[in-house]
Amino acid sequence: MKKNKMVWKKGLSLLSVLSITAAGLGLSACHAKEDISGLTPVTLNEVAHSIFYAPQYAAIELGYFKEEGIDLTLVNGAGADKVMTALISGDADIGFMGSEASIYTYANGSEDYAVNFAQLTQRAGNFLVSRTPQEDFQWEDLAGKKVLGGRKGGMPQLVFEYILKKHSLDPAADLDIDQSINFGLTAAAFPSSDADYSVEFEPFATTLETEGNGYVVASLGEESGYVPYTAYSAKKSYLKTNPEIIQKFTNAIQKGLNYVNSHTPEEIAKTIQPQFKETSLEALTTIVKRYQDQDTWKEDTIFEEESFLLLQNILEEGGELPKRVPYEELVTTEYSKKAAQKNK
Repeated sequence: MKKNKMVWKKGLSLLSVLSITAAGLGLSACHAKEDISGLTPVTLNEVAHSIFYAPQYAAIELGYFKEEGIDLTLVNGAGADKVMTALISGDADIGFMGSEASIYTYANGSEDYAVNFAQLTQRAGNFLVSRTPQEDFQWEDLAGKKVLGGRKGGMPQLVFEYILKKHSLDPAADLDIDQSINFGLTAAAFPSSDADYSVEFEPFATTLETEGNGYVVASLGEESGYVPYTAYSAKKSYLKTNPEIIQKFTNAIQKGLNYVNSHTPEEIAKTIQPQFKETSLEALTTIVKRYQDQDTWKEDTIFEEESFLLLQNILEEGGELPKRVPYEELVTTEYSKKAAQKNK
């Protein structure tokens, strides 16, 4: 437990330093000025570029952000810790990541902390890939095996450990979880590694399958149940000075959710294909269907208090939560409720 807290504090120290530095230099994420097109530039830093976030890409490709007067710049932060760093430092206006990062930042005493204003996914979006086919996989099969896992303290790893404990497996003692590989690189490392399994997002899980280097044997989203996996957040100061932009952004995301919840996997795949040019339409369709079948996407973006409580329970079980954080401090549903009402 002491080791967990040490790692947690180190990560928070970095965020704290960046926060103080940004404040001292007068940096601001408020690029809320109209450009010559009449649109307001907004920089969104996302935790990963994955088909898991199809509603967001549908909103981009269908022009929903432009309809709301937003000129969106999308940046792949490659990890929640990096996304939060960009948000705190002022390099991003809005961050899209697991909400655990906002809890860490708040708990560290940051005054201009990140507030979650819209939730997108309600299940885990990663899959367990085996080196060999297993028609009747059981989670207990992981005992004594080696698995390529996620970053310590991040939602992918926390949910994985949450599932292991549900099946009476001790993540530290009953199997070997390799966390030495950077986020997004585990799929490339898996074929030549000595690991028996790897936890992968899409399209990497399907790519391993199609190339004959692995077999999807389980969905972490199905096994974990409903969890508040990823949400949009902005610094408290940005929310205060740019409520119109946040509302318009949330409206666009709600339209994207409406689209994926009312169209077929084939239609969704065609719409978001420009975002995934290296993935075939057939593979995209398969992946979208996989996510649809497990009820990945919410009907609205409202981040409920019950979901926030579950998130803190998962963090606590993983040894990553030194104290409880008030829901009212880190979540606002004002924009989500208006977006849901407007876009029925």
